[in-house]
Amino acid sequence: MRYSLTLIILSAGLLAFAVGCGMLPGSNSGRATTGSVQVWLTNPTQSERFAAQPDLRVEATLAPDIPVIRIDEQQRFQTMDGFGYTLTGGSALLLHKMPPGARTKLLRELFSTSGDAIGVSYLRLSIGASDLDDRVFSYNDLPPGETDPTLARFSLAPDQEHLIPVLKEILAISPAIKLLGSPWSPPTWMKTNGDSKGGSLKPEWYDAYARYFVKYVQGYAAQGIRIDAITVQNEPLHPGNNPSLLMLPEQQANFIKNNLGPAFKAAKLDTKIIIYDHNADKPEYPLTVLNDPQARAYIDGSAFHLYGGQIEALSKVHEAYPEKHVYFTEQWVGSKTKFADNFGWHIKNLVIGAPRNWARTVLEWNLAADSQQNPHTPGGCTECRGAITIDKDSVRREDAYYIIAHASKFVLPGSVRVASSEVSSLPNVAFRTPANKVVLIVLNEGSEPKTFGVRRGQQTVSHTLPAGAAATYVW
Repeated sequence: MRYSLTLIILSAGLLAFAVGCGMLPGSNSGRATTGSVQVWLTNPTQSERFAAQPDLRVEATLAPDIPVIRIDEQQRFQTMDGFGYTLTGGSALLLHKMPPGARTKLLRELFSTSGDAIGVSYLRLSIGASDLDDRVFSYNDLPPGETDPTLARFSLAPDQEHLIPVLKEILAISPAIKLLGSPWSPPTWMKTNGDSKGGSLKPEWYDAYARYFVKYVQGYAAQGIRIDAITVQNEPLHPGNNPSLLMLPEQQANFIKNNLGPAFKAAKLDTKIIIYDHNADKPEYPLTVLNDPQARAYIDGSAFHLYGGQIEALSKVHEAYPEKHVYFTEQWVGSKTKFADNFGWHIKNLVIGAPRNWARTVLEWNLAADSQQNPHTPGGCTECRGAITIDKDSVRREDAYYIIAHASKFVLPGSVRVASSEVSSLPNVAFRTPANKVVLIVLNEGSEPKTFGVRRGQQTVSHTLPAGAAATYVW
C-alpha cells in the first residue's frame, strides 16, 4: 500500500512538471494549464459592460453541431504596440482640473495593468492644437506678417499648462506607454493662406517645418517624455477642420525625403516617421508616398482612420510593402449615437478588423470630454464623445472605454497576433501575450444567441454569446 502511494505521488509530480514545462499536448509553453478560461463580456443592452463571467472549463469534446474557432499559435503575424486613445489638449485640461485624488484614481484605472485597471498602453497626442483643444495654437505663433526661420520663438508653453503635467502623471503609472504625435496644422506663417484652417505648407518653409518637428521631439525629451513616433499630418486630405492642412501625397513624399527625414537623421532621432493618418478609402495615398524610394527609406509605416473605406485596405498597403508597419490611429464615437450601434461596429472593424489587417495599434479618437462635448476649437468637432465624460470630479465611462478595454487589459504591448479561423457571424482575433497567455476576442454579430467552440491545441471550450455581444477569452 505504501509502495502504491509513493508511485501515485511520483506520477503526479512528473505530470505537473511536464505540463509546467510545456511538454504535453495543449500545454502553453511554460505556464501551467489551469483547466479554465477567463471570460469578460459586454452586452449591447449594457446589462453587462466588460464584466467578468464564470470561468469556462476545458472540455474533452465539443458538441458536433456547433461552429469552432481554431487557434493556431504557430502561425504568427505582427507584434502589437498597444491599444488606447488620443489624449487631446481638451482631455488633458479636463483631467488636470479634476481634484488630485480623483484624477489619480482615474489615471490608475486607465493606465495601470493591475487590479481592475484596463491597461491603456498607447496614446496619440496633437503637435500643437487639435480641434479638441479649447483654442487654436502652434508652438511658434507670430503676429501677422512676421516669420521666424530659425524658430527662435518656438515654445512648448501651451502644452506645459495641462498636457505635460498629465503626461508625467501617466508615465509615473505606466513608464513604458508609447506616445504618437500628430500635427493638425503648422504655424500659420508657414502656410499658403496664413490661416489655421486649410491651406498648404509653403515650399520655402519645408526646412523650417522639419526643424519644428525636431524641436518638438527634443523639447518633450527634455521634459522626460519620449515621443515614439510622429505622423506627418493628421487627415492631410481634410482641410476643412480647424486647425487643418492640405498635404497631397507628392508633397508629403517630397517633405519627408528632402527635409523631415534628413532633419531627424541629423539630429540623431530614432522617433518613427509614419505617413498618411487618414481614411482607408484612399490607400493610394500611402502607396504613392511609399513608391518614392528616397522617402520610403525614412518611413516606418502608414496610419489609418475609418471614416471612409473598408478596413481591408490596410492589408493592401501591407502587401505592397510588407516591411513597413501599419497603424490604426483614430475613430470617433458620435454623441448622438447609441451604444448598441457603436459597440458591435467598433469591435468588428477596429478591435478585430484592424489587427487582422496588420495594424499594430488600435486607437479611439478622444479620451475625455465633458457632458456637452467640450472643449473644442471654433469650427472643431461639437459631437465627439469621449471615452470618459468628466464633469469636475464626476466620471462616466462611455462606449469607447469598453471597446478598448476588451483588448487593452489583456493584449499587452509585445503581444503577437496569431491565427484564428474565420467563422460565419463570429468575427474574432487572437493574440499570444509576452506572458504566454492566449487572448481571443469574439463578436456575435447575429441577431440570436450563438453557441460555439474554441480549440487551442488539444484544449477545447464552448460558450454562448448573446446577440450583438462581444467577449474576451483568456487562457
